[in-house]
Amino acid sequence: QVQLVESGGGLVQAGGSLRLSCAASLRTFGAYSAGWFRQAPGKEREFVAAINWSGSSTYYADSVKDRFTIFRDNALNTVYLQMNKLNPEDTAVYYCAAPSKMFVLPTTTESGFGSWGQGTQVTVSS
Repeated sequence: QVQLVESGGGLVQAGGSLRLSCAASLRTFGAYSAGWFRQAPGKEREFVAAINWSGSSTYYADSVKDRFTIFRDNALNTVYLQMNKLNPEDTAVYYCAAPSKMFVLPTTTESGFGSWGQGTQVTVSS
């Protein structure tokens, strides 16, 4: 399994921006797709964004499209989530995830990901 560590969460005012990072322990992380999910208090974890291994294809939940951008730097074994125009509904713990196998297209469901980070808290104040 890939070890994933998220960072970059914090407290931000509505309308602000944050960039989350997901660092992978594997030097072959460039062969894995990756995704971001989030879980708000009292809610189930939901898909946010995903990216294929090369970064050539990206996928977004409708709720974050045009505000969030997922991208990666395979030389640094890191995937990022740039979040702009944040609103209080974006408050959640954000998790990075990767499939269990290389060169597998990402999905929008948790079952498509076998490795998970510990999560990073994002809080957006109104």
